[in-house]
Amino acid sequence: MTPTADVPEAKGWRFETLVSGLDHPWGMAWLPDGSVLVTERPGRLRLIRDGRLEAKPIAGVPEVLADGQGGLLDVALHPDFADNRLVYLTFAEGTKNANRTALARGRLVDGRLEGTEVIFRNADTKRGTQHFGSRLVWMPDGTLLMSIGDGGNPPISFAGENIRDQAQSLGTHFGKVLRLTEDGAPAPGNPFAKRSGARPEIWSLGHRNIQGMTLDPANGRVWANEHGSQGGDELNRIEGGKNYGWPDVTYSIEYWGPRISEETSRPDIAQPLVVWTPSKAPSGLVYYTGERYPGWRGDLFSGALKFGQVRRIDLEGERVVGEEKLTIGARVRDLNQGPDGWLYVLTDEPNGRLLRIRRGAP
Repeated sequence: MTPTADVPEAKGWRFETLVSGLDHPWGMAWLPDGSVLVTERPGRLRLIRDGRLEAKPIAGVPEVLADGQGGLLDVALHPDFADNRLVYLTFAEGTKNANRTALARGRLVDGRLEGTEVIFRNADTKRGTQHFGSRLVWMPDGTLLMSIGDGGNPPISFAGENIRDQAQSLGTHFGKVLRLTEDGAPAPGNPFAKRSGARPEIWSLGHRNIQGMTLDPANGRVWANEHGSQGGDELNRIEGGKNYGWPDVTYSIEYWGPRISEETSRPDIAQPLVVWTPSKAPSGLVYYTGERYPGWRGDLFSGALKFGQVRRIDLEGERVVGEEKLTIGARVRDLNQGPDGWLYVLTDEPNGRLLRIRRGAP
């Protein structure tokens, strides 16, 4: 495990603003023609084509609970999108006092989603508008990973205890990574499917609030970053069947002062590769496979809401060997690799922007 606070500034890069006028953008997905879909947390799906934000949002998006941390969240294209045109969206639905994370799917045709349907919902509702997750990652075998947050901080409760304790319960979806089929059903071979009382969708447990998740396509490794509490943000290598500890094993402390747990490691708990203290509030995460930036291929890039940065996490295989920052100066909500090999960044602002990271001096 590599603890880290501040890190050096990266050199030889700059950013340029391509599009502005986005309302708290949250996720993005590149279409085969080079245009990009962007979700806005208030509940709109936007299209950026030829460097311009189209005025009319994509129709057919499900109704969302746009309150607190809730709203329209991630977007991902089906692996066979070129043939089937299927778009997947995660979002918060319900009311302030009874809400959940859900997954919808629709077919993109002529500027609208047709046949939109909710194909998965968290089995339980919660109150409050915290910790919905929720990122999507397609696996090489055609299954879909979906993260769901732990439901919120104390005093939010569930079944008579702090709701965050459900991250350790196989009987709920809170604080989990799920593995689903393309239709939203439990994927075959999930590690807890045969265990009595376990939700068959669960792939891993013990997560607080994953808001960045990515795949190394060369070997199928899945990486995720998640929010801690008052520090204790984590970068993890996510593997099916493993427990990542929250809230029983953590570096986090309560917002009012005391440690959440006296344990920071345990033999049965997967240890984080990086712990960020103070918290950087991690957001989007991408594993870079392009050629645009010499020396950056094979590294992770993680957004930082709190410090307005992108962090480059230098990897050697599964080992973190260094870290540096690219200071953006605004809350970074998501980042992704475009089909052209450049890195793109979404800023979480009322007038949010799509940025491109370029080589060269600022």
